[in-house]
Amino acid sequence: QIHIIDFDDENNIINKNVLLHQVGEIWHISTSPADKGVLATCYNKTSEGKVMTCAAVWRMPKELESGSHESPDDSSSNTQTLELLCHLDNTAHGNMACVMWEPMGDGKKIISLADNNILLWDLQESSTNAVLSSSTALEGKGQLKFTSGKWSPHHNCTQIATANDTTVRGWDTRSMRQIYCIENAHGQLVRDLDFNPNKQYYLASCGDDCKVKFWDTRNVTEPVKTLEEHSHWVWNVRYNHSHDQLILTGSSDSRVILSNMVSISSEPFGHMVDDDELSDQEDQHQEEKIKEPLQDSVIATYEEHEDSVYAVEWSSADPWLFASLSYDGRLVINRVPRALKYHILL
Repeated sequence: QIHIIDFDDENNIINKNVLLHQVGEIWHISTSPADKGVLATCYNKTSEGKVMTCAAVWRMPKELESGSHESPDDSSSNTQTLELLCHLDNTAHGNMACVMWEPMGDGKKIISLADNNILLWDLQESSTNAVLSSSTALEGKGQLKFTSGKWSPHHNCTQIATANDTTVRGWDTRSMRQIYCIENAHGQLVRDLDFNPNKQYYLASCGDDCKVKFWDTRNVTEPVKTLEEHSHWVWNVRYNHSHDQLILTGSSDSRVILSNMVSISSEPFGHMVDDDELSDQEDQHQEEKIKEPLQDSVIATYEEHEDSVYAVEWSSADPWLFASLSYDGRLVINRVPRALKYHILL
């Protein structure tokens, strides 16, 4: 099933609509940046006794796109089915790990990671057909498999980052060539990646060594910063879309941690005040304020989950709102603490 969750902010009510995904169990889901009714899933399919992970692009029913605050009276009669637009599986390439949409695009370009292959798809008119426009494969010893990837919103969307085993790599989507490689980025498997939305060379990674690391992709010998707050695998790391010092992480230690990484954000000194605007007294006070180095810190640890947290995500509509999802099916919606919100804004 896919659940469309509608959060009514004013009344703190969560409504949901259920969509049937009849082809199989879902392992990854991603939505089109250009069309809010279109999404892609990676799912398990059993054929001839073998389990394959495939991918497809779907459209949800029109009435669910708008996000209406009406709760369905009887949810059982309200189950609807997704409309299949096209399949992305070329089983020759192996099992799909994830699907990424071009971040600023028109929703026509998709990259999928399948085993050790990077596949760039072109969705034709109305997305009912996907053409493989280019691909590349990871060469090397052993069973190489991608675990996750992220499409960079910078450099005119010509770069992606991928994770396989303990390595993070950058690729140019035009030539499909590797542009950087961070070997042993983590001591164990890398689970997730995210690009800083405002600083073009900054990339966050997290993994099974319980760490979150921040990289400057121009110099990958050492991470710029490392966070070691979790006590088990870190499944997810997410930059806030508007205020890039805010970092969300979710882990199998059942916790969601909100960190304030001021020192490596796009506003490391806060908003600088123009000298002319200050009187003498304020002036001295301001100078003292600037001298104080801003500290990176954990803002809050959320412990509403009783099981492994597999997903955290910021709201794309409200920069102070985020959701997390755990293995036991619990979805939690939280807000950034008000004091910090005003500290950032004022």
